[in-house]
Amino acid sequence: MKKVILYIHGMGGSAAEARRFQRDCPKSEVIGIDYDGYLPWLAPKKIREVYDEISKKSDQISIIANSIGVYLGMLALQDCELDQALFISPMLDMEKYVLDKLTAAGFSEADLKSQKEIKINQREILSYKYLQFIREHPLKWEAPTQILYGEKDDHTPISVVNEFVNNHSAVLTVIPDGQHYFHNRQQLMLLDKWVKEVNDDN
Repeated sequence: MKKVILYIHGMGGSAAEARRFQRDCPKSEVIGIDYDGYLPWLAPKKIREVYDEISKKSDQISIIANSIGVYLGMLALQDCELDQALFISPMLDMEKYVLDKLTAAGFSEADLKSQKEIKINQREILSYKYLQFIREHPLKWEAPTQILYGEKDDHTPISVVNEFVNNHSAVLTVIPDGQHYFHNRQQLMLLDKWVKEVNDDN
């Protein structure tokens, strides 16, 4: 079986997004992983199941992961052999993300512990169980990694990205004026260009 790239989508995304990256990586088979929900004690199980099945047929596996899919992918595959990882707008420090969200909404960790769950906006609920899980399951990442990051990303501070790059085998590319979600034509063109340039299909 030829080289395989597993695509792990972000919040609100889908496995169908893998088609975009198939065009960018014609020498590999790009497979989107369809998982339900984003709970770290559930989603990684599905990601690992797909990896384990594919690894029976191919010993050349890479990943492309987006946003929260980066965290879930690292959680699922940190002890697996990967040729390469391409991270798009990665969420790398979920503990900091949760605590920063709490602070911005006017709550403390003590509030979260006592209330168990806090709804901070129409779309997002933070839970103490989630925070505990993150702390109890630290990441150890060793795969060669390329990161594409938007200069104006409001989910992950550049300081977190730089710390990850400095502590891992990672290379960072920053899109000027880019946001967390690459949505306009120019940003998507830069995304495609980056994937073509950095993936080991070449």
